[in-house]
Amino acid sequence: MTARQPLVSTLVDGWIDRAAALGRDFDLLAAYHDRTGAAPAAQFDALQKADLLRLVVAQADGGHGAGLAAASAVVREIAYGDPSVALILSMHYSQHAGIVRSEREGLGEWPAHLARRLAREAATGAALFNAAQVEPGLGSPSHGGLPDTLARREGEYWRISGHKLYVTGSPLLSWISVLARTDEAEPRLGQFLIPRSAPGVRIVETWDPLGMRATVSHDVVFTDVAVPLPDVVALKPASLGLQRHPHSTAWYFTLVGCVYDGAARAARDWLVRFLNERRPGSLGGASLASLATVQQSVGAIEVLLQTNDWLLKSSSAAFDDGTAPDTLASTVKQVVVDNAIKAVDLALELTGNHGLARGNPLERHHRNVLCSQIHAPSNSLLSGNAGRAVLQARK
Repeated sequence: MTARQPLVSTLVDGWIDRAAALGRDFDLLAAYHDRTGAAPAAQFDALQKADLLRLVVAQADGGHGAGLAAASAVVREIAYGDPSVALILSMHYSQHAGIVRSEREGLGEWPAHLARRLAREAATGAALFNAAQVEPGLGSPSHGGLPDTLARREGEYWRISGHKLYVTGSPLLSWISVLARTDEAEPRLGQFLIPRSAPGVRIVETWDPLGMRATVSHDVVFTDVAVPLPDVVALKPASLGLQRHPHSTAWYFTLVGCVYDGAARAARDWLVRFLNERRPGSLGGASLASLATVQQSVGAIEVLLQTNDWLLKSSSAAFDDGTAPDTLASTVKQVVVDNAIKAVDLALELTGNHGLARGNPLERHHRNVLCSQIHAPSNSLLSGNAGRAVLQARK
């Protein structure tokens, strides 16, 4: 183990260095994509060329076999440049991590032929992969209930029809994992794997949010889409509800936190440059950075971001080591997201009108971090769950 550690460290450092270089490049494009809402296709071509799209794919399938710690570090560097690109990437990583976990544990959720196809496509090209779960009527399935998206058996195929919201990266995806229920007398619930280019798949360009505009999280409508019977994951009685494995939750919560932490760190760095360069006449040539009140506020921002840094690094390492409790990921998501928002709010207080001017990146960073609150389950729901668990355990 000791002899192998330098090699592992060198590999991870190389991935992080490449991600950091790409993050700087993506920063130059971020304002354009924020303004236009255009899909960041060129950025994913660059990620492919940098050999980062296959980061978490199993080595047996041609990937690097990286764990959550390496994926977190890469996502944070990409998010520093453009959190929208990082969010699409984080979803891709989370989906492939689920394949690796299922096969490693022998759960049989993933049909072998399907796992091989998706993994090898990701290992050899820019084959992005994400899930489609939220619906107009249901909302997020994390709140309970069954989807209206229906899988109807027809010979050797399932026919999928339904309407999904907020499908992150939709125009760039190669594969979409669609949550649907069967029309059987006793319905089953599962993830139906559909190529984005399949007949009957239609993207409706509805995504026009305050921030995170380049995630292109449009609606996707499925009309009688044919899916071979074996191309279904975790098909189980619908009465059991949607079951999320702690592994999937940890990847999702951690990488979402990484996305908004990256945006907050970019805001901090812009703020520091602004404060050092801004020299109001009232200060006799001194910079805003010389003021004790400013230094205290910047220190408060630094405490928030250093807390995030420690939590993200230590929790992802513990997860990879198998020592993280199941509840840790929920805590990480809540703290990191809340700290990111607080950090950028403090930056706005220090800069005043300058921070809200569209010509300054801080305004974009602020809009982006506010979008951290839309990811279900909400922090208030997670806190409520934690509170109930504590109260019930101490009755």
